[in-house]
Amino acid sequence: MNTLTTRAGAPLSRLTFGTMQFGGTADAAASQAMFDAARAGGVNHFDTAVMYTDGASETLLGAMIKADRDSLYLATKVGYVGGASQANITKHFDRCRQQLREDAVDLLYMHRFDDDTPLEETFSTLAELQTHGLIRHIGVSNYAAWQVMKAQSVAKTLGTQIDVIQPMYSLVKRQSEVEIFPMAADQGITVVPYSPLGGGLLTGKYAKGGTGRLTTDTRYQARYAQDWMHETAKQLTALGAELGVNPATLAVAWAANHAIKPLPIISARSEEQLHPSLLAEKFTMTPEVYDKITALSITPPPATDRLEEA
Repeated sequence: MNTLTTRAGAPLSRLTFGTMQFGGTADAAASQAMFDAARAGGVNHFDTAVMYTDGASETLLGAMIKADRDSLYLATKVGYVGGASQANITKHFDRCRQQLREDAVDLLYMHRFDDDTPLEETFSTLAELQTHGLIRHIGVSNYAAWQVMKAQSVAKTLGTQIDVIQPMYSLVKRQSEVEIFPMAADQGITVVPYSPLGGGLLTGKYAKGGTGRLTTDTRYQARYAQDWMHETAKQLTALGAELGVNPATLAVAWAANHAIKPLPIISARSEEQLHPSLLAEKFTMTPEVYDKITALSITPPPATDRLEEA
């Protein structure tokens, strides 16, 4: 499914490393240690955004990639605030390049859908950046499937296309399986999902009284508030103990093993915290284990009421 490559022509790693914590909960030293661990673990795909940690994420990552730039795939995002107008995209992307100290990136995402800006304006701006060699691929994040298809139809009239989508996806957030994944398969769009650990829920730490986003961020508390999600996390931890595998490794590997072959984004606050997720890069998931993990959560129904034909 995935046909993207680095500038040097290497295929992308099974996992993507997300640098949202760089310059925030991870200081410069911790960020460097995680970057080095990711590279040592075979990761060559790095994800950031113009607004992450007020720009510190891009600034730190930009310095780290210099020595091996052509061997890495660099993705960033614009338009989370201010909309998807030509002026805002240009302003944000200029800031991206300044913070990264890079003339061009491999992938530029629109961070979310903008109802107030014509798609023709948004995607003609992206097409122009592509024509000038400033971006190689176009991505969208947090778009519904119908929004992607509206945008894709416009992009194709401009001689380009959406190459990547970044949705939420984990064992406790499987809505993407209903329409986004089939749409991506049909359109040849690579899926790079975020939050494969469900905000840390699937590591099992909260059941042990640990802290993290689910204890400090009301948005995450609401997102993962359902009892069945916490029960799924407990059962995943039990399965991990049975198999001798960290539940975080299982959760990330499960997300990567869907038939669409997603490239999940892993992240952490420290190298120690990152380690179990990073092991999923080379973890061999058998069909039997994949089915066991899948059975721990609620499979969303297909996008039809005619369930007898599904």
